[in-house]
Amino acid sequence: MIESKKRYGGTEMTAEELYEKLKKIQKMKCESQTLELKTAKDGCPKRLYDTLSSFSNQDDGGTIIFGIDEKKDYKETGVYDAQDIQKKINEQCLQMQPVVRPLLTVVEKDGKFFVSAEIPGIDITERPCYYQGRGRLKGSYTRIGDSDEPMTEYEVYSYEAYRKKYQDDIREVSRVTMASLDQTLLDEYINQLKKGKPRLAAVENQAIYELMSIKRNNEVTLSATMMFSPYPQAYFPQLCIVAVVVPGNEMGETGEAGERFLDNQRIEGNIPDMLSEALQFVKRNMRVKSIIDVETGKREDRTDYPIMAVREAVINALVHRDYSIHTEGMPIQIIMYDDRLEIHNPGGIYGRIRIDQLGKVQPDTRNPVLASELEVLGITENRYSGIPTIRREMKKYNLKEPEFSDERGSFIVKFYKMAAKNEIETMEDDEIQNLLLFCKTPRTRKEIAEYLGLSSITYAIQKYVMPLVEDGKIKMSIPEKPKSPKQLYYSE
Repeated sequence: MIESKKRYGGTEMTAEELYEKLKKIQKMKCESQTLELKTAKDGCPKRLYDTLSSFSNQDDGGTIIFGIDEKKDYKETGVYDAQDIQKKINEQCLQMQPVVRPLLTVVEKDGKFFVSAEIPGIDITERPCYYQGRGRLKGSYTRIGDSDEPMTEYEVYSYEAYRKKYQDDIREVSRVTMASLDQTLLDEYINQLKKGKPRLAAVENQAIYELMSIKRNNEVTLSATMMFSPYPQAYFPQLCIVAVVVPGNEMGETGEAGERFLDNQRIEGNIPDMLSEALQFVKRNMRVKSIIDVETGKREDRTDYPIMAVREAVINALVHRDYSIHTEGMPIQIIMYDDRLEIHNPGGIYGRIRIDQLGKVQPDTRNPVLASELEVLGITENRYSGIPTIRREMKKYNLKEPEFSDERGSFIVKFYKMAAKNEIETMEDDEIQNLLLFCKTPRTRKEIAEYLGLSSITYAIQKYVMPLVEDGKIKMSIPEKPKSPKQLYYSE
């Protein structure tokens, strides 16, 4: 027998839908990003505010179901009193800021009552929702998988920054002077800015500096520092890029000689300089492959990843990272693994846009002045084209779709080397046969790396030689000492 009782306004789930959820819980035996279970056999849980907060702070909200004991293999225990628990749930909802308005449903199943509380996600301009008894900083929660986690100070700030439209890219930097900026680059920007704008061209440069936020309140701004200072890291040491090459597919793996990184560089300078050096780093750590089109027989040299896609991802990181005081101690990270390239950008996705909307709708711009300066200098073509360009270039290379994720204040882009099956087969057959022929004469590690066109000897051996050793196609001259500096590799 199933009966329903509904409270409050809105579109609550039907009794049948709740019943189906109960059946699914018994099958899956787990909570989720949008589902929390409570026992409530002996009374209403006294602490609901962490879940009320976390569900309210995500777009899809969430549902709390009372009457399931997850500690007893998700046994359906039912609630102590359906009427009273609804009252107690509402009392706790009234202690939230803003007040949570749950949609409550009650069902009876096998003589036991179950209550669901649907918690709607609130508008981003009202977030974070928090427990008044602990305050905004300590009473705000976010949902991570099936767990309610306290928000970091930065996560709380990010909502406030969007709501109040903070412009951290034009905050004043008192230690920087106009004289310390690269005058040549600054003049180029002003000249490009004036082109085709006769009214602006008539304005004195000193006035333009204030007008275009090069200066604010007679102080140089952060955007001007990052764009036109020859060395912004003198003022902000961590507003840089840390780039590493990892010998494996996971951080912490070590190379043949025990090294943690095959290449490691701290990239500094202004934004144009950092962009250029970051691309150089990626290029020298990418292999150039010869791809044969199976239909035309045409041969094409390709890097592991399309450099234009990498360029767009790095630009996006430099332009759209969070430049607030909360993240100025966090550098952008470029991490090259054996199977993928990752770019970590301090500051999660900004504004109302969702991950699945990237490249499809116009997003809010976190640093509009900085973005405009790069446009004027021709470093970026136009706004909002970066994600479509990345997707298009990866598709051209027949590589897996890039992955975009937002992980608690960090926006991450992942490029994978995975190619289409026909490309892999063609490339591997060609390369393997050539390498085996090369190794008819026993070769050193260095000789093999040079033959493959790789700067990293460890990477060359681990990635291309050891799989062939395991298959028995290449042998080692000193198999009992695989890491011997006198080791030679040969094919029969």
